[in-house]
Amino acid sequence: MDDTITVILSTLAATIRVSTPLILCTMAGIFSERSGVIDISLEGKLLAGAFIAAGVASVTGSAWLGLGAAILLTMSLSLLHGFACITHKGNQVVSGVAINIIVSGLTVVLGIAWFHQGGQTPTLPAEARFLPVHLPGVELLSQVPLLGDIYAKLISGHNLLVYIAFLSVIVTSWVLFKTRFGLRLRAVGENPNAVDTAGISVVFLRYRAVLIGGVLCGIAGTYLSIAQNASFVREMSAGQGYIALAAMIFGKWKPFTAMLACLMFGFLDALAIRLQGVEIAGVGEIPVQLIQALPYIMTVVLLASFVGRAVAPKAIGVPYVKER
Repeated sequence: MDDTITVILSTLAATIRVSTPLILCTMAGIFSERSGVIDISLEGKLLAGAFIAAGVASVTGSAWLGLGAAILLTMSLSLLHGFACITHKGNQVVSGVAINIIVSGLTVVLGIAWFHQGGQTPTLPAEARFLPVHLPGVELLSQVPLLGDIYAKLISGHNLLVYIAFLSVIVTSWVLFKTRFGLRLRAVGENPNAVDTAGISVVFLRYRAVLIGGVLCGIAGTYLSIAQNASFVREMSAGQGYIALAAMIFGKWKPFTAMLACLMFGFLDALAIRLQGVEIAGVGEIPVQLIQALPYIMTVVLLASFVGRAVAPKAIGVPYVKER
C-alpha cells in the first residue's frame, strides 16, 4: 500500500512539474487572445526564453539575471508580434509562425557560435539554477500519515517558478474578471468598436495584453532551462507552446479551466515517462515512441472533440481599423 501511495504521489508531483511551463504559456495566450490577438508565437517565445535564460545564467552565474534576460527577450518578441499585427494589421497567424521559425533557427545558430556545444549551453552549477524549496512545517508534518507525505512530496519541494505558475492562474482570473483593465481587455476582444467609441485605445490595450503574455512566456522559458533542467538543449520546448494553445482552447479561454487542461496534459506526459520500460500483462512492453507520442495524440483527440464547442472571442484574429 505504501509503495502504491509513493508511486501515485511521485506521478502527481511530476505532473505539477511538467505542467508548469504549459500553465504559464496558457495564461500568456489567454491575455493575448482575450484582447483579440492570436498568439501562435508562444512556442517561439518559450524556446527563446529558455535559450537566453540558460545562456545568461551560464555566463553570469545568476539565475535571476537569466530570468530577467528571458523576460526582456520575450517581451521584445511580443512587441515585434504586436508591431506586425496591431500597428500594421498583418496576419496574426503568419506573424506568430514566422517568430517560431526565426527563434528555432537562431537558438541553434547562436548556441553553436557562442558555446560551441552543438547548439546547447554549458551545464549550469546549482547556484545558477532555481532549486527546489522546502515549505515550512515539512519536518513537523512528516510524522502525520499520508498528510505528511502529501505535503512533503506534492505541495513542498518544488522550485519558486512552479509556485509562480499556479499563482499566475489566480492573478490572471482576478485581473480578467475583477478589474477595470480586465473588463476592457475582454471587451476589446469582443467588440473593439465599442471600446474605441468609449474613448479607450484599442491599440494600447492590445499591446499591454501581448506584453503581459511576453512576461509569462519568459518565466516559462526560464523554468524549462534553469529550473526543470540544468542547460538549454536545441528545440527543448518540444511543442509545449502549441499544447498550451490547445489547453487554452480546451479550457475555453478561462484561467482555471485551462489550468486543469494543462494538468491533464502534464499528467499524460508524466504517465508516459513512468510507463517507459514497463511490461503489461498480455501486451508486453509498450513501444517508447508510442508512449512519447501519447500527450500529442491526446491533444489532437481532445481538440477534435471539443474545439467546436469552445467559442473564441468574437474579434480574435481581426485587425482593428479605426472608423473615420
